[in-house]
Amino acid sequence: MCEYANYVQGLILRQEGKIQESFELFQLCNILNPSSIENIKQMARALFLLGRHKLAVEAYIQAENKCDKADWEIHHNLGVCYMHLKEYDNAREQLIFALEQNKHHQTFAMLAKLYLLENDVASSINTYRAAIEYFPENGDLHTTLGLLFMQTGKHQQAFEHLGTALTFDPNNTRALLAAGSMMQSHQDFDVALAKYRVAAQSIPESPPLWNNIAMCFFGKKKYVAAISCLKRANYLAPFDWKILYNLGLVHLTMQQYTSAFHFLSAAVNLRPTKGHIFMLLAISLTYLDDEENARQAYEQAVSLESRDPSVCLNYAVFLQNHDDAEGARRMINEFEARVVRFRQATGADLDTEVMEIGAKLAAILGVSGSVFQKRSGRTMLEAEDETVLPSEKLIITKDADQDGGETPQDADNTLNPPENSTLLVPSTHNPELHDPPAETEAPDQEATPLKSEQEEQDPMASEQEEQDPDTLEGPLEDSPENDEADKYQDEDLV
Repeated sequence: MCEYANYVQGLILRQEGKIQESFELFQLCNILNPSSIENIKQMARALFLLGRHKLAVEAYIQAENKCDKADWEIHHNLGVCYMHLKEYDNAREQLIFALEQNKHHQTFAMLAKLYLLENDVASSINTYRAAIEYFPENGDLHTTLGLLFMQTGKHQQAFEHLGTALTFDPNNTRALLAAGSMMQSHQDFDVALAKYRVAAQSIPESPPLWNNIAMCFFGKKKYVAAISCLKRANYLAPFDWKILYNLGLVHLTMQQYTSAFHFLSAAVNLRPTKGHIFMLLAISLTYLDDEENARQAYEQAVSLESRDPSVCLNYAVFLQNHDDAEGARRMINEFEARVVRFRQATGADLDTEVMEIGAKLAAILGVSGSVFQKRSGRTMLEAEDETVLPSEKLIITKDADQDGGETPQDADNTLNPPENSTLLVPSTHNPELHDPPAETEAPDQEATPLKSEQEEQDPMASEQEEQDPDTLEGPLEDSPENDEADKYQDEDLV
């Protein structure tokens, strides 16, 4: 039998996704030529793609023993296999040794990913910086480093690296989503929409993209367009709790309390550990005259969300409106304590409207505190999280008007102050603050955008033409980056 013909046939079958058949042909090649290192390496790669990582490690070690000199490819692939086996020390050792043999951008990326799996963000950033010194025109490295800087709150450095990535590749969707999210977090919705419009040409079926576009429209108070885009995002990702949360927020802003309750109930079932969802759920229940369940939802929100002062203030307003002065006094005291901790931790102050509402309620309850005195040189509060999630604006009294508030998402969210309402308390904390950054991948199907009967076919086009605020417009986004360490990808191995 011909070894070369079987070898080429094995490569073809692997390219077609027939991994088991490919593996059997490489085994045959190894029988025909037991001294060939390439045959063993191809067998090991097939085993890796089949998810049999221990056998792949054994095959790579066998290939290494037959090598006369160190082969960086073998050590790189050994490191990847050890990562999937969660043997991080061995993985780090192999990847560092591979870099000593050959500076390859994939090895740098895998080593940085390993540090992230170990929650060592600083070492991951240093690894990407070292990689960029060797590969200054690699857009993926710049994009990932920019996302890490966004996670750590270094927005200026993040913006520089994202800009560099877009310079080399203007259609880099991950960089476009991240840059758009940063613009969105600074309330520059038109610029953010321009970024998303470019990204939509490449990934029109991305739920995070439509979600972020929707929250841009929400920030511009184009609520019908926001709901249309969120409905499309929900169609593409029906189990994404952030999209359901945003839908509940927008419906609450439009005083459609039954619809808000519907979406928030779905969100809380998918993510029952987020206090902010319970807070919005309690507000919708308050307007639906379900005092008992609203009180339970508030209690749950206070217990789950231990840092955001707005949760306590909303609950205090609810208790005061239902003649529970003692409970309201207890909550306003907790609100003061949280404000103090918030200022100490961030150096920023809360939204002016929140403090005014707190001061008014404290005066009614006879509670006095220096926390409500205006601070000079108030620092603007920026989004703390680079994942996609809107900042909430909460309506608390029964005659509240529409309030605009949102938090852009993705590698980037924003806090947006509400407009006019009797008692409106915006959230100061992103519900997803401590979740790992979500990664976004573009789906491959196309879905027709939801629109009202009078709206144009293309939401983005309607924004360009500056139509009526109720005209349907475009999409939204989530955290652009995704960790593929747990997926068996062919590109992990080289």
